[in-house]
Amino acid sequence: MNLKFISTFLCFVLLHSSKTFGDHFTNQSDLETYIIHLEFHDQVLSSSKDLHLWHQSFLPTNSNHSSRILYSYRHVFNGFAAMLSSDEVREMEKKPGFVSARPQRIFQMHTTHSPSFLGLHQNVGLWNASNSGKGVIIGLLDTGIDPQHPSFNDNGMPNPPLKWKGKCEFNVTTYCNKKLIGARNFADGATSPSDEAGHGTHTSSTAAGNFVDGANFFGNANGTAVGIAPRAHVAMYKVCYGYNCEEYRMIAGFDAAIGDGVDVISVSIGFEQYRPPLYDDTIAIGAYRAMEKGIFVSCSAGNSGPGSGTVANGAPWILTVGASTTDRKISAVAVLGNGAEYEGESAFQPTNFSRKLLPLVNGEDCESLFSSLKGKIVLCDTSGYTSRNEKGENVKKVDGAGMILMNEKYRGSTTFSEYDAVPTTQVSYKDGQEIIHYMKSTSTPVAMITFKGTKIGDKHAPTVAYFSSRGPFVKSQGILKPDIIGPGVNILAAWPTPIEGETTSASSTSSSTFNILSGTSMSCPHLAGVAALLKSAHPDWSPAAIKSAIMTTADLVNLGKNLIQDETLEPADLLTIGSGHVNPSRANDPGLIYDIQPEDYIPYLCGLNYTDDQVSSIVNKKIYCTSRIPQSELNYPSFSIPKKSSAQTYTRTVTNVGEPISAYKVKVFGLKGVEVTVNPIILKFTALNQKASFNVTVKSLDLTGHSQGYIVWSSDRYSVRSPIDVYPHISVI
Repeated sequence: MNLKFISTFLCFVLLHSSKTFGDHFTNQSDLETYIIHLEFHDQVLSSSKDLHLWHQSFLPTNSNHSSRILYSYRHVFNGFAAMLSSDEVREMEKKPGFVSARPQRIFQMHTTHSPSFLGLHQNVGLWNASNSGKGVIIGLLDTGIDPQHPSFNDNGMPNPPLKWKGKCEFNVTTYCNKKLIGARNFADGATSPSDEAGHGTHTSSTAAGNFVDGANFFGNANGTAVGIAPRAHVAMYKVCYGYNCEEYRMIAGFDAAIGDGVDVISVSIGFEQYRPPLYDDTIAIGAYRAMEKGIFVSCSAGNSGPGSGTVANGAPWILTVGASTTDRKISAVAVLGNGAEYEGESAFQPTNFSRKLLPLVNGEDCESLFSSLKGKIVLCDTSGYTSRNEKGENVKKVDGAGMILMNEKYRGSTTFSEYDAVPTTQVSYKDGQEIIHYMKSTSTPVAMITFKGTKIGDKHAPTVAYFSSRGPFVKSQGILKPDIIGPGVNILAAWPTPIEGETTSASSTSSSTFNILSGTSMSCPHLAGVAALLKSAHPDWSPAAIKSAIMTTADLVNLGKNLIQDETLEPADLLTIGSGHVNPSRANDPGLIYDIQPEDYIPYLCGLNYTDDQVSSIVNKKIYCTSRIPQSELNYPSFSIPKKSSAQTYTRTVTNVGEPISAYKVKVFGLKGVEVTVNPIILKFTALNQKASFNVTVKSLDLTGHSQGYIVWSSDRYSVRSPIDVYPHISVI
């Protein structure tokens, strides 16, 4: 380290700051949190003390530095978060080394059976090949964790890897063990990494919870709870207090996770509406720096579906995960007076509910109900501003006997197993319309609800949930997003506080330390767990290699051997499912992979027409955009190509990780109105890790609408599939 350089530099900026700010004082009420980007200086960054001094030099000389600087960043980018006024920021812009400053933003949450549903079983398959994720560290940026939950016991766990540098910030240090090896708190208002909201405990146990026998939700979904990677270690970075996730704390969480030495990062958080460019996207920047260090990052796609262009966390170095159902239902059936039956779901399963047909009335949105509904079953829809629980409470207040909750049209067939205030079943939009038609056909409509308990084997599963955000990714349409779908509906996992309620017998009360939640928040840690298994089985694979293996081996069909459907029960398109539904066992042996090195993303970023400084802010080093490629040219496992009447050619390179001596022949499926040629049509390999390239030439005959299909390379043993979406050429930024 050049001490003379640092001393001279710091003296200069300190003198400059004293002249700039003088004796100006700022009212506390004028301050807000700003995130400051600074130029990259290797020598200053070599020492934590020098780094902090340099950051302090940008503050007003009259300020209390210790209270103004909220966090100094080292790994994600060079900069800091501080409480500043707008006037102070304008003065700061004049100082050498300053790059940019902006007010922070607020992120939102993308809020036992799933390992078995994914084909993961003890002592066989991927769990056996990966030692259930042994030795891999999963870091989660979330609401904290309950360290005393049995899902985080360390039975059968090895010691943490020697590389681990993390901390345990609980007041009781014994709360950390060989399973929960680290817990950090960055959340405002919190005094420890403990979980008040439940979200972080739920996602952590989903990704890597240990085996817990007898897990259930009030007698439902009973079995052994276990995470996807049960022998992986867990590190929690509490960046949210309750459901408030401040941006500067997110950056701090990434910064710490990278420095601590995690292998996988799971982020079930993002913007629901705002889609910043990648150079202004905190999660994208943090994930890039993680990827550079060999860390795999899994992020939720968001819960803003089913509208087009709603997908979040779409940077190509992130695995963007949508949500789907599993084959488990907690069944509740609406039986009408005409004999028709409609299966729905509810986690409240009373055994003493009336077995007689009761009067059925339409309460519409059930925001205002009257006492005349006593003893009746009330049909409610999901519209309005009242939640499902509030609707049930409203029915209960007027002594309603039960509730049939029917979906609005946009929710389609997606139903939830929630714990209801009254005996309930939630049914699909289609079934709800048939119930309404029945009610209109008779002057005395009647119904009853029969409760069937937990059922396994729904042949429609997996189905994409209505809320799962859809592509295209509006900031880079040349990258197909989401990448993958995974279990995210009615997921049973750990919960930090006992949930009180009636048992299935409805004759006593009980509590559960497990809870059922739905959201892409739940699907994201499933894929983080899968990545941990693959990292353990293939420690030499890069994050891009792991992502490629997951994507090219995904399933396209449901348990009934039909194409995976969306909430409308029609085949889901590529902007809904990406590459398909994760198949962990097949991902362990993909045959070929599409690999990407960190430096390969730079010409892609330059090709987005970002400035040199904007690209530099993502990769945290000075970049000059001397090389640019179209978005679709990135060596991605999927294709998203704009429609043009002229021929376009894109190159891909694959790496052989299957059989040393092998040959693959290509086939193209689907893609109406588009001519696609692949050259060469056969790829031959004579060794492992050998690379081969091919060109894909696309010419659109019809410039309207999307044309979708697949490019599949097949050998005697493997099938390596890439989805291809050829989209109307409309500039979206």
